[in-house]
Amino acid sequence: MRGLWSFFITGFTVFCTTISFTPDTIPTIIHVLSQIDMTAVIHPFAEHIAYLVIFSTPLLTTVFTGTSSMSILFAYITYIDFMNNMGHCNFELIPKWLFTVFPPLKYIVYTPSFHSMHHTQFRTNYSLFMPFYDYIYGTMDKSSDTVYEISLKRQEDVADVVHLTHLTTPESIYHLRFGFAHFASNPLSSKWYIWLLWPFTLLTMALTWVYGRTFLVERHRFDKLRLQTWAIPKYKIQYYMKRQNGPINNMIEKAILEADEKGVKVLSLGLLNQAKEVNKHEEIYVERHPRLKTKLVDGSSLAVAVVVNSIPKETTQLLLTGRLIEIACAVALSLCRREIQVTIPLKEDYEKLKALFGADNSSNNLLLSSDHSLKTWLVGDELSEEEQNKAKEGTIFIPISQFPSKKYRNDCLYYTTPAMEAPSSLENVDSCENWLPRRVMSAWRIAGIVHCLEGWNVNECGRNIFNVDKVWEATLRYGFKPLVMHAASICPKLF
Repeated sequence: MRGLWSFFITGFTVFCTTISFTPDTIPTIIHVLSQIDMTAVIHPFAEHIAYLVIFSTPLLTTVFTGTSSMSILFAYITYIDFMNNMGHCNFELIPKWLFTVFPPLKYIVYTPSFHSMHHTQFRTNYSLFMPFYDYIYGTMDKSSDTVYEISLKRQEDVADVVHLTHLTTPESIYHLRFGFAHFASNPLSSKWYIWLLWPFTLLTMALTWVYGRTFLVERHRFDKLRLQTWAIPKYKIQYYMKRQNGPINNMIEKAILEADEKGVKVLSLGLLNQAKEVNKHEEIYVERHPRLKTKLVDGSSLAVAVVVNSIPKETTQLLLTGRLIEIACAVALSLCRREIQVTIPLKEDYEKLKALFGADNSSNNLLLSSDHSLKTWLVGDELSEEEQNKAKEGTIFIPISQFPSKKYRNDCLYYTTPAMEAPSSLENVDSCENWLPRRVMSAWRIAGIVHCLEGWNVNECGRNIFNVDKVWEATLRYGFKPLVMHAASICPKLF
């Protein structure tokens, strides 16, 4: 709450100047506090003092008259901060119907567009936060009403590409862009102090349950493309509940139809929004709505390309373990065609892959073996601690799923889920995508962008896997870079 910091800092400064601090101490304290007060670069120091005097007068009056209370203090400061931040948000959010229902409100509550005129015209619209006084003294800008109405009629920002994801854990709400900036700018992780917010976390869970519709998370720009990320208000655990499949499917379908109605060219589905158990890898939506203009992309082709190109060059044989999902099958086929032997520990999975390969000569590179001594493992998100303990020291675990493996070993290397570094020309990438580092995007998300840039007028979902090399080359051409996996950063305890 930026305004509240201003009050506290100014008050503390005035306090320091009235008690017996040494001359050398006061500047030091003021300097330290000024590093916290980010508004000091906008408003002059004298204005902070004026703010303190003006806004503290009502509170001091209640104190001296014996009518003060904690609820009054809290309500007053909350109101002042809310109104101050609202007036400077540079976004008109007060609907016109509010003034229509209660016309006197126009003179009691100012709007962001009303206060913006003060910053652009300088000698009009002085009032905080009641325009009533500007009306009385004739300092109201005559174009205030016109600017307000124009601000409300702004055109909706229509995206070219939408990435549809969902919440992962109840605490993940804080890592979204509109949550806490510090959390959002760092990879998703569990912190002990998050538990202190559990009362508010429960409230957000209740809101997602009641609200029950897709919401906008963030906007980006890349070249001429306008990108948006939407989220389904469901958590990871809910995707594994059969009774939730229907509601989740309905939300995803509504989001797809909304995107199609708005003219979105490509919609990519992330995390469990493309799970086979939920919607047969999006095929269900294509079947229901054959006239969809928006192309659906699950990003499997690029995810395969990222995994294949992240394997150490000296690797001639590796182990494929964990749940055998469609991407794992595609990765195995691609590696076998590159003359890399893929070892399968379970006979059931081995036979499934053999049948999938058919008469392909590369099937000779598919081996059935329970040997866990290989130093490169391709793993799913359900790799247990028992399985990981079978690996030798220094083994590299490369995920082939949307979720990272839980780290049980300190002597092994854990790669991130399929992802690439975003080019510098991709604007507004201020927050992290789940557990990925900053300015690193998942392959499934990038795939939708590349699909739109290339103008591929087909759906990429279900069993439809594109040419892996073609997708990889196109992605590199647009400036996305493979991740350089440093051992020290993946597993610090090794060094």
